[in-house]
Amino acid sequence: MKRTLLGLAAAAIAGLAVTVPVTLLAGPASAGGDYGPDTCLEGYVWREARAGDVVCVTPATRKQTRADNAVKASRWISGPFGPHTCVNGYVWREAFAGDDVCVTPAVRAQAKADNAKAADRKVSAKIWITRYTVAPVDNGDGTATGTSVDDIPRLKINGDHFNVGRVRLYIRYNTGKLFWSGTVKASVHSGYAGGSFGKKTGVFDCAATGKPANAYVQAKDMISGRWSPRVPVRVGCAVL
Repeated sequence: MKRTLLGLAAAAIAGLAVTVPVTLLAGPASAGGDYGPDTCLEGYVWREARAGDVVCVTPATRKQTRADNAVKASRWISGPFGPHTCVNGYVWREAFAGDDVCVTPAVRAQAKADNAKAADRKVSAKIWITRYTVAPVDNGDGTATGTSVDDIPRLKINGDHFNVGRVRLYIRYNTGKLFWSGTVKASVHSGYAGGSFGKKTGVFDCAATGKPANAYVQAKDMISGRWSPRVPVRVGCAVL
């Protein structure tokens, strides 16, 4: 019988006869720290349905998870699906494979929704580069003024999966020497996870020279302290 059949409200909901260890983690209470790739965005914490469960959820959901874990034995009976058959009105939580803690259907639905959003709630600090050129300045009299370098591509640093708030941006030579730095405020934008941004640096893109990258772009989430991966670029070319 498929596990999806366990959602029938009138059935005596059951689970496999598998005992899952539920050792809780010392998870982050907030986003104010770098907990590695599983760092949660501000406002979220690890669910801790079992040891190693680092799905990011609201504090209220983690509290509910702990409460359900604490009374799991009282909701099991021996029945058609073994010794971990749920008492009437409860279903397996299924927060992870083999999770047979009995919870209300609403709690199981929440666990499924949290799993689906897991990646979007972490400080992945993703960045990517796009290019832009400078448009001529409208003089207001039907004319426009430009410069000889307006059509040279410049670097724009984009990012998402950051906390909403301040992000520091850096362009460094491969030697570590600072070439450019700036600050941007990540905010919520439709279609992007967490805080996102786009920062025009004014730095000329020298990739057209055909020479290999001599620098990299990196961003730091100032709330958690997490760094983004490095993105290679070519900078410092002579512009006439």
